[in-house]
Amino acid sequence: MFESLTDKLQSAFKKFGSRGVVTEEDLDQALREVRMAMLEADVNFKVVREFTSRVKEKALGAEVLRSLTPAQQVIDIVHGELVDILGGAAPQLATSMRPPTVIMVVGLQGSGKTTSIAKLANLLKKQRLRPLVVACDIYRPAAVDQLVTLAKQLDIPYHEEGTGQKPAVIAAHGLEKAKAMNATHLLVDTAGRLHIDEAMMEEVADLRRQLEPSEVLFVADAMAGQDAVTAAKEFHEKVGTTGLVLTKMDGDARGGAALSIRAVTGVPVKFIGVGEKADALEQFYPDRLAGRILGMGDMLSLIEKAKEQMGDEDADRFGDKMKKGTFDLQDFVDQLRKVRRMGPLGQLVQMLPGFNKIKMQLDVDDMDDSFFGHAEAIVLSMTPWERRHPDKIDGRRRKRIARGSGTDAHAVNQLLKQFFEARKIAKTLSTGKFPGMRF
Repeated sequence: MFESLTDKLQSAFKKFGSRGVVTEEDLDQALREVRMAMLEADVNFKVVREFTSRVKEKALGAEVLRSLTPAQQVIDIVHGELVDILGGAAPQLATSMRPPTVIMVVGLQGSGKTTSIAKLANLLKKQRLRPLVVACDIYRPAAVDQLVTLAKQLDIPYHEEGTGQKPAVIAAHGLEKAKAMNATHLLVDTAGRLHIDEAMMEEVADLRRQLEPSEVLFVADAMAGQDAVTAAKEFHEKVGTTGLVLTKMDGDARGGAALSIRAVTGVPVKFIGVGEKADALEQFYPDRLAGRILGMGDMLSLIEKAKEQMGDEDADRFGDKMKKGTFDLQDFVDQLRKVRRMGPLGQLVQMLPGFNKIKMQLDVDDMDDSFFGHAEAIVLSMTPWERRHPDKIDGRRRKRIARGSGTDAHAVNQLLKQFFEARKIAKTLSTGKFPGMRF
């Protein structure tokens, strides 16, 4: 999502070069490029103006222009300001002292509201909590069916009364059921519309007064750009939202909504949707997203994903090999199926520090989920010795491996090239010198 913004920000900082001293004019020029990059990424104009002003003020105040590493210091300041815009510390869900904790989920049709409820319930279930979902969006019949279908697939308790009953009654019955089954959380899907109207707002506001929820989460489509920001602001003013869920963060949007929505509404982003699967909802960490925007990567999230799929001991061993650059193709094939469960390959590699710098080396644009199947076939066609010594695989062996895997020599060569580049990049992680941060 932030690929273009990352490229342009790094280009702006790169112009500082390796000079020990830069002028205020140099700083102004770099910040002009930062401003243009953020505007092109669809960040709100007011947010951009205030952001660049604060960066300049702090850069001058910290005497960055006379420092030995002006580019790195400016990047540190920009990173800090991005974290502030995105909300500072990672926000947590509020919890009621008297269960169940009621969470209302609001938003426009098409934003991913109903799907997000199911994903959030699944996330709570993984934390050994007991959620109940309630279908109160009676104006889109498919919404009720969709929530029930998702709840059944995820084995999550649900309450629905079709579309013939009023939302207030359905919600009241849902609350009674949650208390009876000793649920820890009650997640309520509310009315959605294609656009904001007073009747919808009033109904949602009435439901809020009735349920007195601990959280009112507004679901915003990140690909809607500034329209999502406008809708989030209106819901907050008329209903009183407490948090935001940004969906489709894995899409091709320019990313401006993520940077604007917190600053404009004052409401923190609590979760982000990064795919269509039930587990594709993540807690939002402002510092991690800021790092990804600046090309620093997000190794913490990558390691957490690995531990979730592999287990702590296996993930630590695998991570240690990655950092030392000692993993081989035998390790690769052992972990391949587990890595596939961590998420789409494109999302995983974007968490690597300096992704924008290395994507051409790894031919990332040519990788998709079918890459795993081809790679596994190629590796399994190697002998155990070849998997442990990939650098010893000569032309004759490559031809034999290609025949055995049903591919060709080019595919084998490409896989080995990507493997060697990935191993080299992973080894740099142990030094703390990330390729994306060299200017």
